[in-house]
Amino acid sequence: MRVLIGYASKHGSTREIAERVAQRLREHSHNAEARPFARARRADAYEVIVLGSAVYYSRWLKEATAYVRRNATALAARPAWLFSVGAARAVGARFNAPVNPPRDVTSIQRKIRPRGHRFFAGALRKEQLPLPGRLLSRLMRSGRADFRDWADIDAWADKIAAELAASGTSNGRSKAAKN
Repeated sequence: MRVLIGYASKHGSTREIAERVAQRLREHSHNAEARPFARARRADAYEVIVLGSAVYYSRWLKEATAYVRRNATALAARPAWLFSVGAARAVGARFNAPVNPPRDVTSIQRKIRPRGHRFFAGALRKEQLPLPGRLLSRLMRSGRADFRDWADIDAWADKIAAELAASGTSNGRSKAAKN
């Protein structure tokens, strides 16, 4: 089964998560590839789609939303999952605060009806921070803060693989729907 893990990543954290999801799905015998949206084929070239984006200012990156717009019909006809990656998830978890999904995810969910959405914490390097954050980072003597929970990411990818196996998904439709 051909699976696209399409992603938009500004500094590499989201790319690394997409690559990890693809690796886990390959371990479950799926032909999964992680590709930036600029290099991803049209959605109808895949049987299953996982889309992810870094989140800035409560929004997905433009290349992610543009891919959804261009491929909305094909995406709606396939099993799809969404994931978002951002600092808000790390900060919210640290203070036990609720973290809302990015603004555009709600409209994407209405368009393509994915099976789920997850918000993962990302990783930061001090050069990515605005000046006050870089100064604080320097005072704290930290150069990188990686908040990604790899066990949670692996479990989510394994759950996707289990759902695909349970539904017998093939060619974007369940085997039961073909009978």
